Amino acid sequence: MSTTKRRALAAVVLLLAAGGIAGSPAQAAAPVIPAMTTIRTGNNAGFDRVVLDLSSGPAPAVSYQLTDELTADPSGEIVWLTGQFFVNVTATPAAAHDAAGNPTYTGPPKFRTQNLANVMAVAVTGDFEGHLSVGLGVRSRTAVNVFTLTAPNRVVIDVAH
Repeated sequence: MSTTKRRALAAVVLLLAAGGIAGSPAQAAAPVIPAMTTIRTGNNAGFDRVVLDLSSGPAPAVSYQLTDELTADPSGEIVWLTGQFFVNVTATPAAAHDAAGNPTYTGPPKFRTQNLANVMAVAVTGDFEGHLSVGLGVRSRTAVNVFTLTAPNRVVIDVAH
């Protein structure tokens, strides 16, 4: 490669590293992360339901784990919650704050449930780097079903009686 071509290539690399050429298209906007706004609970025939209402954006992937104790994300500290056993639910990408860092969920970080057969308490256990974690304290280990619904976005957690 000639010296002139090498210099031209180096100049292009420097321009790109410095933020691009004037008039080039703006960088793509950060992806929208759905934000939790409320937590609702309900007693249904055969199961208790906990619903995390989310703002618009892509539906998060959800997972859960039955565990003997809950830990806070990211600190790893034990979260003390009423219950004999616990269900740890994670939604990704999701948060309990907006892009500016302002809380979108203003309810209690942990609360006891009323009139539910198995779920005794709910706690927000993590809101870190696009991972939203919620823990449930339950009376007994039973079947759990976690899924999402859209229009509007929701994470639904069903815990059998």
